[in-house]
Amino acid sequence: MIKTALISVSDKNGIVEFAKELNKLGIKIISTGNTAKLLQKNKIKVMQASEVTKFPEMLGGRVKSVHPNIFAGILADRKNKKHLKELKKQNIDLIDLVVVNFYPFEETLRKCLKLKEAIENIDIGGPSLVRAAAKNHENVLVVVDPNDYNGIIEKIKHKKINKDYLKNLAAKAFSYTAHYDSLINSYFNKIIKNNYPKVLNLTFRKIQNLRYGENPHQTAAFYQDIFVEHGNVATAKQLQGKELSYNNILDVDAAFELVKEFDKPTAAVIKHTNPSGVASADKIEGAYKRAYEADPKSAFGSVIALNRNCNLETAKYMKHLFIEVVICPKFDKEALVILRKKKNLRLLETQIIRKTKTRFDVRTVTGGLLAQTCYCQELTQKNLKAVTKRKPTKDEFKSLIFAWKVNKHVKSNSVVFVKNDETVGIGAGQMSRVDAVDLAVMKNGDKIKGSVMSSDAFFPFRDGVDQAAKAGVTAIIQPGGSIRDEEVIAAANDHNIAMVFTGIRLFKH
Repeated sequence: MIKTALISVSDKNGIVEFAKELNKLGIKIISTGNTAKLLQKNKIKVMQASEVTKFPEMLGGRVKSVHPNIFAGILADRKNKKHLKELKKQNIDLIDLVVVNFYPFEETLRKCLKLKEAIENIDIGGPSLVRAAAKNHENVLVVVDPNDYNGIIEKIKHKKINKDYLKNLAAKAFSYTAHYDSLINSYFNKIIKNNYPKVLNLTFRKIQNLRYGENPHQTAAFYQDIFVEHGNVATAKQLQGKELSYNNILDVDAAFELVKEFDKPTAAVIKHTNPSGVASADKIEGAYKRAYEADPKSAFGSVIALNRNCNLETAKYMKHLFIEVVICPKFDKEALVILRKKKNLRLLETQIIRKTKTRFDVRTVTGGLLAQTCYCQELTQKNLKAVTKRKPTKDEFKSLIFAWKVNKHVKSNSVVFVKNDETVGIGAGQMSRVDAVDLAVMKNGDKIKGSVMSSDAFFPFRDGVDQAAKAGVTAIIQPGGSIRDEEVIAAANDHNIAMVFTGIRLFKH
């Protein structure tokens, strides 16, 4: 039997209607502050918390409900005679339903990061009430989500509140308090610049359940970073097509983050998170056509990313091809007319495009988690150290930087060959750097002649340079730092290849 409810909410959506239903059921309502004022304004019978605690609200509202007269009423075990006897002795009534949500700390952080304002939006009483009710969930209903109000009323009316339902509400409540505390913890770690705290608390919100994971026998879900910036796969709007799969999301993320590297209109064609082709051009349709033609065989069933709106001309190039997903800032109306004919094609719009600033790149391993920074400094000609007799030409410098930007997004060991703002060969994910060179040459042959090459890590031996020279490479960009750098530089000089060092390794596992 539910006789008494405590209501104290920051998010007041639906609370008036909910409280009216409780009144109709003869349930007494205790409330605090602005919640009580709102309910009274709507002619709902309410007892102020101060009437229960025998103390007024204090310290500008910082102290309202934190009192034994309230917490004892929530925490008492109804089957424990000693508990009930103590309540009777202290003239404390039981509280059977706790409806609470917290000060909007998350929303406050989105608007302002000033410490004083943030502190005033750290709820104290709310989380304490929720934790108390969730702890005693066998005896108390705890409600933190306005979406549950209607269901709660129906359950009370038809006396269908069972143990499983109470456990589900408690689980949601503890998830809510954990999320709230994690936000506060992350905020304080940020202001004290504690990038790697002893305990790393992360909080993400579920966007959707997925049909399955990497393979059909695996279950999966997609979660969004609470403070993620717009313009990425997690915030993109799906205009049409089948539900995104686990693998689609990984490929879309890889593709879109790659094209963000470039200022010119750029397209990337992605298979299994590796690019098969990347190209820039004066217009986006030209960029896509060149990116596709860089490796048409691998482009079958690919994911496409554009850093400009998808226009009619680009859609025409796509209409006869098998493509899984296209992501871009926006689809022009004329492009949608064509692409909507491919009903299974997934179309994602991001509206804006900017490099996403994330605090951590996080990956799980069995029994643990790895966290690292995501930042990689921008590279210009000034950052490059020419180490060979022949220095790169202006065009070679431009192509080397293009190749390096693509190389950041290719699984190691990897090499990328570029000519005229277009990849003409990519060797990805090989156990040997020489094999990576050979693979790209085998797939692309004569295209590589006259190109430049980027290597994600240093050359441990000169053989990788020798192989590149046979393919017709004219310049190489690499981190440097091998104990055999002199031998590698000598190989480049032997072949009249210009070589520059970046000092930045680009391993991607």
